Order: sequence, then C-alpha cells, then structure tokens
Amino acid sequence: MATLGDVYVNDAFGAAHRAHASTAGVAAYLPAVAGLLMERELAALGGVLESPDRPLVAVIGGAKVSSKIAVLENLLPRVDAMIIGGGMACTFLKAMGFEIGRSLLEPDRVAFAADLMQRAQPPGAPIILPVDGVCADRIDGNPTMMVADAEHMPSDMMMVDIGPRSVASFCEVIRRARTVLWNGPVGIFEREPFAAGTAAIAEAIASSGATTIVGGGDTVAAIEKFSDPARFTHVSTGGGASLEFLEGRVLPGVAALEEQVLRTEG
Repeated sequence: MATLGDVYVNDAFGAAHRAHASTAGVAAYLPAVAGLLMERELAALGGVLESPDRPLVAVIGGAKVSSKIAVLENLLPRVDAMIIGGGMACTFLKAMGFEIGRSLLEPDRVAFAADLMQRAQPPGAPIILPVDGVCADRIDGNPTMMVADAEHMPSDMMMVDIGPRSVASFCEVIRRARTVLWNGPVGIFEREPFAAGTAAIAEAIASSGATTIVGGGDTVAAIEKFSDPARFTHVSTGGGASLEFLEGRVLPGVAALEEQVLRTEG
C-alpha cells in the first residue's frame, strides 16, 4: 500500500482505534499526517479531557455499565458533575438499595457502581442519578406505563426512560455547564413512548450555550432524530473510537501518526 503514494493522510477517526494496515501500517513507511477531520476530532475530544471550560458536565447513558466502566473511571476525576441515565442507571440505583423491578440490571457491576459513588463523595465530583423514571410492563406492543420514584419502582415493571423530575434535575445541571460531554441516550429513545427524556436532554444540551461534544453512535442518532447536529459544537464521527479515546486509551491510528512525527523530528 505504501508504494502507491508519497504521503499518508489519515482522516478516518472512526477507524483509528483499529490497528490495521490502512490505519497504522502505512504510516510507518510514508510521511504521515492527520487529515482535517482527524484534527478536529482530536482537538475536540482532547480538549474535553485536558483543558475544558468549567464547569464540565458529562452525561453518560446507554444500556450497560459494563460497556462504560473505563469511561466512567477516566472521566470521574476530570468532571465537575457526572449525570448517569439510561439502563445503566438502574445498576447504580440497585447499588443504593432501591427496588428497580424488572429494569435492566448487571448484578456483577453493582459493587463497581457502589464504589464509584463512594469516590464521588465530597470532595469528588457529584454523580447525579434519576430521581424518577418512566416505567412500563413491556417494551413492545401497547405497554402499560407510569411514572415512579426511583426508589420505589413497581416490581412487575421496568424503567424505560427518565421521568419528568429527573429531566428537570439533569437540565438544571446542564444549564450551569460551560462544557458538556454527552455519550449515551437516557432512555429507549427508538420507541416513541420512551423517547421524551432523551429528546429533552438533547434540547437542553443544544441550547445550553456551552461547548458541547457528542460521541457514540446511538447518541448521534438521537440528536439527528430530536435536534440538529449543527447546534452542537462537535459531533464525533467515531463510535468505538470516541469511546476508547474517552477511556484514555491510545488509539493505534493516532499513535502511528505521533510516532511518525517523532521519527521525522528525530
């Protein structure tokens, strides 16, 4: 591949977390530089981790704690507040001793959630959880729905979205932020009955006036559904790549460019 060109330009941030010939190999044989998109991605995500305008608020959602452990670990000491929503919030609520009914639960992550919340105690950054939720008896068909307090969810129902008091609480924290990082929806937004929470969070972040960074495929799909990507400062093109970057991991495609610079300067 290297014999086909004179200069290597990597503009595929979405593949930068993969150590492939096209992302890392060719850079070892040609002068290698980042493309304009790659440059924007690294500046936006790197700026959040290293030098954000404060307060920095992270909104972390999605289904499972297990897929976000490294992100939560890496962000907690960097943020001024961490909002946790989506199915993963139920594991945190369970760690607080609350009844979560048939909501999504990762029993093997309850201890992690409890430990993270302990570390978030003053002087740590606060972890903000739902105080109520939209509960349903099923996801498909015509579900029976109700709003319940987070500590008293019906035993025969599951939380499918954050409730109105949680929306108000989350939005108030977002309004005070100077930088907002959003990764993961706060409900099953693909279903219209369960979409209100994610829609409200999208609007709050878009209208906050803060620097707003959005990452993750589901999150990007949510803002495309409920808002306009142009209203956000930066919408990352890399799902897995942005997640690994926020975890603090070295991306092979980026490391190859940095190594090339060191070789050139050396």
